[in-house]
Amino acid sequence: MRMYNLIFRMFFVFIVSTLIFTSCENNDAIEQTVQISEEETITLIESEDISDEMDNIVDDVMFEDFATSGKEVASKDDGNNHGGMPDCATRTVDIVGTTKTVTVDFGEACELPNGHVLSGKIIMVYVYDENSATVVVTITYDGFYFNEVAVEGSNIIVKTRENDNGNPQSIKTINITLTWPDGEIISKEGTKTREWIEGFDTRAWSDNVYLITGSWTSIFKDGTVFSGNIIEALRREMSCRFIVSGIVEIVRGETTGVINFGDGTCDDIAVFTDSEGVETEIVLRRRKMGN
Repeated sequence: MRMYNLIFRMFFVFIVSTLIFTSCENNDAIEQTVQISEEETITLIESEDISDEMDNIVDDVMFEDFATSGKEVASKDDGNNHGGMPDCATRTVDIVGTTKTVTVDFGEACELPNGHVLSGKIIMVYVYDENSATVVVTITYDGFYFNEVAVEGSNIIVKTRENDNGNPQSIKTINITLTWPDGEIISKEGTKTREWIEGFDTRAWSDNVYLITGSWTSIFKDGTVFSGNIIEALRREMSCRFIVSGIVEIVRGETTGVINFGDGTCDDIAVFTDSEGVETEIVLRRRKMGN
């Protein structure tokens, strides 16, 4: 009888353990196949917009030091300064030897020409050499907010005066955390290449055009991991508030989707296609706050 009871108990434990294990496996499988939501897509797009706008600021700050050699630079046209530095931002330069530290202080609320509102400081440190073909810039943030989204961490940018196409180019290593007012958090790591293909020989920001490639990982507060990979270069024209063309593939577990930013028309529309081929029109706006 004792032997029978022991065998029964062992069999019962085995059955329960198997059910629990199978349930966990099923939950994992469900998690792997969850479709990417519209709100998650919008949040990912906004995080990329923030990253791109901060690159514009770096280009503006370093323009005089790092204008493409041999190019005739036209005077700045303030009337077309879409994306340039506004008067409410204060720039401070400290030089020790060949090391230059540039601090841009946006105060408590500084509105850019394109409507974004910034506060806090961006700090750039680099070794200045007018004869060097490249420069490495370390960027940190001090109490910095972009449209009430807190930005922490650092980026390292390797700027090249002229790439093989004869254009200025930046390769950025990303390591930042973004925190929204509603508590959503994204940690981003990755690499982006940004080629300045038009407008680098003038000081009017409205004629600047960039092609952006690269890949990165975004981790949400709940641990959800998204991978992003630009499979068709993103085209950013500073005369438009939005990316006008290009395709980004995003992956969550076993689920893949693509964001298509259009055919070059300046509009606030992108199309997200999920892993089942369902297309959703996405309005490129700030993500909704709250529940």
